[in-house]
Amino acid sequence: MNIAVVGVTGMVGRTMLKVLEEQNISVDELIPVASENSAGQSITFSGKVWTVCTIEEALKHKIDIALFSAGGDISKKYAHDFVKIGAYVIDNSSAFRMDKDVPLIVPEVNITSLQPKDKIIANPNCSTIQLVVALHDLHKKFVIDRLIISTYQSMTGTGKKAVQQYENEKDGISGDMAYPHPIYMNCIPHCDIFLENGYTKEEMKLVRESHKILNDPNLRITATAVRVPVLGGHSESVNISFKNDIKLSEVMDTLSAASGLIVLDDPNNNLYPMPLYAHNKDAVFVGRVRLDESNPRTINMWIVADNLRKGAATNAVQIAAYLIENNWC
Repeated sequence: MNIAVVGVTGMVGRTMLKVLEEQNISVDELIPVASENSAGQSITFSGKVWTVCTIEEALKHKIDIALFSAGGDISKKYAHDFVKIGAYVIDNSSAFRMDKDVPLIVPEVNITSLQPKDKIIANPNCSTIQLVVALHDLHKKFVIDRLIISTYQSMTGTGKKAVQQYENEKDGISGDMAYPHPIYMNCIPHCDIFLENGYTKEEMKLVRESHKILNDPNLRITATAVRVPVLGGHSESVNISFKNDIKLSEVMDTLSAASGLIVLDDPNNNLYPMPLYAHNKDAVFVGRVRLDESNPRTINMWIVADNLRKGAATNAVQIAAYLIENNWC
């Protein structure tokens, strides 16, 4: 099994290597890929030292699976080249997510929709992944009518430059800015670019990707995405209205039985999900589940996950594991 990691020196790329090791994915040859500036660097994986190569050099190898996390432009330019040499491409960018011919996959939700012919597979946005893991079984049982989502997204979702901005501001050092405002001791209601409708691209990803993954284009969704000075993961406050009658006990039973989801909900003992708890874990955590006293058939819940792991690297590796287990490559 030959696996390429494109964007291996980035935060998600390095996390992909960790998850591949932790999940005991059998890798005969690792092809670590990065920009020309990083080519020639050495990385350690599974007790061996591997040399980082350029994407053009990687295409000379036999590759079974290519995990892409180098941005949408790189994915659009090179993903089909990897397919031509026989690889499955699992892409972490937004390049192919809304392509009707490309499956958008969260294993706990819709992995069985994959077919061997699907050579390019899109990894959803980090905030969408944790959202649909928490909502999928509830939607099947009670039928969701409307979602109101507020996200509190870790600066790690922007990348190394954002983390460096935070560190610089914390230490009183001037440096490059990943954001138009300080992130240290601040919250910025601005994730990605603003669109003509006044929403950010990140907010509309939550809407459109959830429609596609849950296979329900009529689901009413609105979102506000906020960047926060947190390292451990993304948090979401979600107000969920259902078409069917609900009982809180049934909601809790459904959540407790959901794949990939861990319920942490004991407010009397101050137990609820937090980024500090989710950091370096692969599950999605949910808590603060309660009835909305202002609206019938409606609940509030709090969802947290490590955006670099389940929100990106872990989800991609889970997809890769499915391809391997089914002998597609």
